[in-house]
Amino acid sequence: MIEVRALTKSFRDKKRGTFRAVDELSFDCPGGPVFGLLGLNGAGKTTTLRVLATMLKPDSGTAKLAGFDLLDDPESVRRKIGFLTGNTGLYLRLTGREILHYFGQLEGMTRKAVDARITIFSQLLDMESFLDTRVDKYSTGMKQKVSIARTLIHDPPVLILDEPTLGLDVVTSRAIVEFIRAAKTDGKAVIFSTHHMHEAARLCDTIGVIHEGRMKRLATLADLKREYATEDLDTIFLRIIADGRP
Repeated sequence: MIEVRALTKSFRDKKRGTFRAVDELSFDCPGGPVFGLLGLNGAGKTTTLRVLATMLKPDSGTAKLAGFDLLDDPESVRRKIGFLTGNTGLYLRLTGREILHYFGQLEGMTRKAVDARITIFSQLLDMESFLDTRVDKYSTGMKQKVSIARTLIHDPPVLILDEPTLGLDVVTSRAIVEFIRAAKTDGKAVIFSTHHMHEAARLCDTIGVIHEGRMKRLATLADLKREYATEDLDTIFLRIIADGRP
């Protein structure tokens, strides 16, 4: 579902000059297994996911998502993905239901189809009590639940999740984890970035550790546990980062 090949993206700032945030990154993410992209702050995770979500254009390399090339057909890529971050902006003067209808219509859905999807997410994420309240009255957790529903309203085959539980309470974080599990069961391609190693350990089948823009290690979680002789993903991650090998 996701094929990334030699993806490179550079930026320039006054202190560092030109630097590569993503440096010839390559990996595959099929439908079903969850791909966990792990790394320290500034490692290049968010830049990678924003490139895949067509929010940034790569300097070189490319990727295919659901069969469509990132550079040749970005519009088709956008129709096939759902992108969720821990800080997704919402229209504060609209209700949650109005936002979901708006984005569903942008995806070409009928009102009846959107209503059916809203019913599913309202039950799954326990949103019925606030769906018809304006978003400026929402808690952080309520906003993120609407963001999840917005991400999935058009039932995309590819999900790109960038720190989706950042700053959330335990109950809302658990709801998001369950939503990712359901997406996995449905055979969707899921790429999931997180700082919480316990979430990655519970959800991810394959782990990619990115460091200074490059893929430091790429393996199944089961293989990593065998190689490092531990079940603790924190320990595995720190040992990978400390290892001087590329």
